[in-house]
Amino acid sequence: MKKTLYTVFAAALLTACGSGQLIQDPQTRQSVEAGVEARSAWLPELPAGITPQEKEGLQFLYAYMPVSDVADYPTELYLSNVRASLKAEAEMPWGGTVPNDLFLHYVLPVRINNENLDTSRVTFYDELKERVKGLSMADAILEVNHWCHEKVIYTPSDGRTLSPSACVRNAQGRCGEESTFTVAALRAVGIPARQVYTPRWAHTDDNHAWVEAWADGKWYYFGACEPEPVLDMGWFDGPSKRGMLMHTKVFGNYVGDEEVISQTPLYTEINVTHNYAPVATATIAVKNTAGAPVPEAQLDFGIYNYAEFYPAVRKKADRNGTTTMTAGLGDMLVWATNGTDFGYGKLSFGKQDTLTIVLNRRGGTGETYSVDLDIVPPAEGKTENRVTPEQRAANNVRMAQEDSIRNAYVASWMTKADAFALAQKIGADTTKVWNVISTSRGNWAAIAQFLTDAAAQGQLDVAFDLLDVVSTKDLQDTPAAVLADHLNGAAPYKEAPYFKEYILNPRVGTELLVPYRAAMASEPSTIEEIIAKAKAVQLADSLNPSRIPMSATGVQKLNMGDKAGRDRYFIAMARSKGIPARYEPVTGRLQYYDLSATCGTEAWKNVDFDGELAALAAARVPRGTLTVNYTPSKHNDDPKYYSHFTVAKLKGGRYSTIELSNPDADMGAAGSLSAIFARPVELEEGDYMLVSGTRMANGTVLSEVKFFTVEAGKQTTLDMTMREDDDAVQVIGTMNPEAKFVPQGASEPQSILATTGRGYFVLALLEAKKEPTNHALRDIAALKSELEQWNRGLVFLFGSEEQLAAFNASEFGELPKTITYGVDKSGEVSAMLGQSLELNNMNDLPIFVVADTFGRVVFVSQGYRIGMGEQMMKVIRSL
Repeated sequence: MKKTLYTVFAAALLTACGSGQLIQDPQTRQSVEAGVEARSAWLPELPAGITPQEKEGLQFLYAYMPVSDVADYPTELYLSNVRASLKAEAEMPWGGTVPNDLFLHYVLPVRINNENLDTSRVTFYDELKERVKGLSMADAILEVNHWCHEKVIYTPSDGRTLSPSACVRNAQGRCGEESTFTVAALRAVGIPARQVYTPRWAHTDDNHAWVEAWADGKWYYFGACEPEPVLDMGWFDGPSKRGMLMHTKVFGNYVGDEEVISQTPLYTEINVTHNYAPVATATIAVKNTAGAPVPEAQLDFGIYNYAEFYPAVRKKADRNGTTTMTAGLGDMLVWATNGTDFGYGKLSFGKQDTLTIVLNRRGGTGETYSVDLDIVPPAEGKTENRVTPEQRAANNVRMAQEDSIRNAYVASWMTKADAFALAQKIGADTTKVWNVISTSRGNWAAIAQFLTDAAAQGQLDVAFDLLDVVSTKDLQDTPAAVLADHLNGAAPYKEAPYFKEYILNPRVGTELLVPYRAAMASEPSTIEEIIAKAKAVQLADSLNPSRIPMSATGVQKLNMGDKAGRDRYFIAMARSKGIPARYEPVTGRLQYYDLSATCGTEAWKNVDFDGELAALAAARVPRGTLTVNYTPSKHNDDPKYYSHFTVAKLKGGRYSTIELSNPDADMGAAGSLSAIFARPVELEEGDYMLVSGTRMANGTVLSEVKFFTVEAGKQTTLDMTMREDDDAVQVIGTMNPEAKFVPQGASEPQSILATTGRGYFVLALLEAKKEPTNHALRDIAALKSELEQWNRGLVFLFGSEEQLAAFNASEFGELPKTITYGVDKSGEVSAMLGQSLELNNMNDLPIFVVADTFGRVVFVSQGYRIGMGEQMMKVIRSL
């Protein structure tokens, strides 16, 4: 695009080769130069008049950013962030103490994960600089996290990651958004920070993200927007000690002390598990059936989670057929393949130093066989409570103040009365207006403006259709001008078929909504020309390894993008010309609606840019059917997909989980085995794997892996087993059922036993507004009818009256009517459980206990555990 770009960058480096140079390491400088030179044809010109350090900062970013970031964001955005980083380094007291490589990789980069980018660090710095200037780096980290809690609180949502500014505007975010926001805030004041992920927990189904920040030569961890009195503390202390893998992605070609999991041209993925849990390193050797090494064999390290062996790490063996892996002290299923033959083995880290995998299997044999695997997660570790009661009390006071500041901001949003007044003014249904205004949260002004403008144009009906078809998150971060672009561009076609779903709807996947309708005005109008224009896009999948969603306008700007971006460009062009376009909901194939065809499903035509569909049609892949039978057990009468079982298909020596559900079934039953296999399921012929598993209360999984073949024109019938251990439920401790608490609304304490009566009961210690408690209560809500039918007492306690007052049961749907809420006012219940059950850290909440009249405990769950409710219910069913 710009022939002079590399010359400009080279001149910048020469100019900067004095004491003020930003990139100080010669190897890093060489890597950056090479990256920029390779991209010089499509990188933008740099602004005139910028300093040598600013040029180097931009060069570092442009050398490694994904193609989507070059296309979708202007140079001015990156320049403002570079200037903010240099300003923080100059003005913060620790600026001169941060090593250059940490500054480049952990302060300067704008992108943290897959969030929408913004210039938040400029505004964040202005708010934070005075709060942290007189503090040490460690205390500054704590202070920034308090500021983050003042702005944002945890709320689950969809997979699109809001920008840090949008999180602040909406006063909420899921863990990936909270951690991205907190990293951005720390980098804003010049503190190196990174987002840490566990891709999958080993002891429970789910994942989590948090933050590490560097201070005075050491990395510390903490929960984003969840300030504790000290660093290296968070509600996930316990779960992280049971983690098999925790990792972080570092922008650029990073060389540090940590184990490198994978390296791409754009980022380095490193293993930080040793920061949290005991680890061990094992050597894996891959051999063929003759005993010879298999050079460059592909290996997947699978963690059992959501009823599949999720490939948390993918590695390639060296020329001797070996590789190493460091992980927590639990079990993984290691899968190896040369692309055709495969083999596998269970690896118990800490117990096995080596594992040899022989590639002695391949598809096409027609063989059906089963393998039982007991997958044991790392053991629970001790968590140390390093906080005094005085520190905890002071921290609670601060957090309450921060809650009040955030709540005051939320209270400033449009009220229901004002929304009704707006509805009357524009002639709209009051309930409709309030629904979209209340859902839009901090973006309410944009939505109100959009509706007002639409009413003035006589387009309220289409405007409400647009707001109805976009996602909840779109309502919370889309400017009025973007919505207006889609309204005005689509309205002329409102009589077309599938108008609302596939013309008006601007959303395709998880991309940020942009005003592409006006930008597509110059694009061709016929479907043949639109297909040709999209097909001419230069594919560059390798330039976006993290699959950051690329906008249609970004692809249009560069005429380059990954396959998903090209598809998005096609759909945007088609919808902008009034032609319905989509990904087909079941197959995911790219399609457009032939407006000249007769009505019906036949009018949907597949788009085949790469000849893949033509190849499939030519191959005429035959299909067979699969039926899975299951006899209900006392523990599980109807297993669920992604909870208890999955099906995977073999391709290229690897099994990949496929999607199975019954869309015709009731919503709650769509993923159950009985619904999915209510009739035989049609599948392409080939080799498959059925994975089932029963997770025990201690996190261990009793899994069965069944390999089978689907033959063309034939039905395959399998019997699925949910392995169980009848001895799993046993007395694991004792407690005092006479311990007292204060029931909600009462003035005098009473005992647990006096509340529940004789027999078994559930006792829980909870923490309002905290993610682990929220997850647990959603589990309990899902089991409402079964727990009510059990008809035993459930005692749910909070640590203080303030905590109980902050709890809002309506946030979790309908909870069982058999719950008694109360306050452990004196701490008697907490102290009793900690002592009698030898629980390590009573601040690690929630705690759920199932016990009986005599204090015999048969189930304990502490801290974060997805699926806790079902695990508890398994125990209850067995009593």
